Amino acid sequence: MKAIKKAVFPVAGMGTRFLPATKANPKEMLPVVDKPLIQYAAEEAVAAGIDTLIFVTGRNKRSIEDHFDTAYELERELEAKSKDKMLAVLRNILPSHVKCVFIRQSQALGLGHAVLCARPVVNDEPFAVILADDLINFSDKPCLSQMVDLFNFQHCSILGTQKVPMEDVSSYGVVDGIQVKPDLMEVSGIVEKPSADKAPSNVAVVGRYILTPRIFELLENTQRGAGNEIQLTDAIAELLKEQRVLSYNFKGRRFDCGSKLGYLKAQVEFALEHEEVGEEFREFLDSLAARESDKIVQMNKSS
Repeated sequence: MKAIKKAVFPVAGMGTRFLPATKANPKEMLPVVDKPLIQYAAEEAVAAGIDTLIFVTGRNKRSIEDHFDTAYELERELEAKSKDKMLAVLRNILPSHVKCVFIRQSQALGLGHAVLCARPVVNDEPFAVILADDLINFSDKPCLSQMVDLFNFQHCSILGTQKVPMEDVSSYGVVDGIQVKPDLMEVSGIVEKPSADKAPSNVAVVGRYILTPRIFELLENTQRGAGNEIQLTDAIAELLKEQRVLSYNFKGRRFDCGSKLGYLKAQVEFALEHEEVGEEFREFLDSLAARESDKIVQMNKSS
């Protein structure tokens, strides 16, 4: 089977949970410290050996394309002011061998439809899907790199998963199957956003997939499901009838940056690890914690 060289980024969503910040700015362009979410996702793909990034966009998403384009005027200005370090950052957003392709999703028909829009570029190759608002921090190896390594050995579709509290399963696609290793499951079923009492497990699919090209034919015949949208989960359920699918509990810490709380948590963790501001930010958090502790002491004394 061919190597994974293409990744699809569905970025056409409206980002309504972050209004008004996302009224004119895509949620994928929201920064975590000094890089937008979509850049973290692109860097993860490149680290896994991807050389073609396919962005499925919608209206008001032009800034994503601009971000990965060359900014000649800005580069000239930085060069003229001898801001070499910042110039290098700007020029190295993506390596020169990586190609970006932008496809417009004309109707908001769901994740499955967004993936289907990428078919003319993916063709008959296995490919990755990355949801940028699932930001994953890692210590050893990025999540998609872990999954590509597994694909190179197993040669089948792989779903990035993690265990979630049962009360949260209704926000995810949830898998059922046979555990073959502590972090690996042979998938026998998948359900989109089940209620806690109907969920087959608490193993939830998050925003990382490796899929075989057969998924495109199945998506073409997938009817609208949950939310009146074409669900990728429904097509994967059909794929299970024909091909082996694995779920992989990746190593790393995931932040749901589609939610405000998850986004704020990501800001803190990534800021603490940032080489430029990490130390000072940690000192600030320590002083803030001490101040809050003092407040609690004073409140207890007064009561």
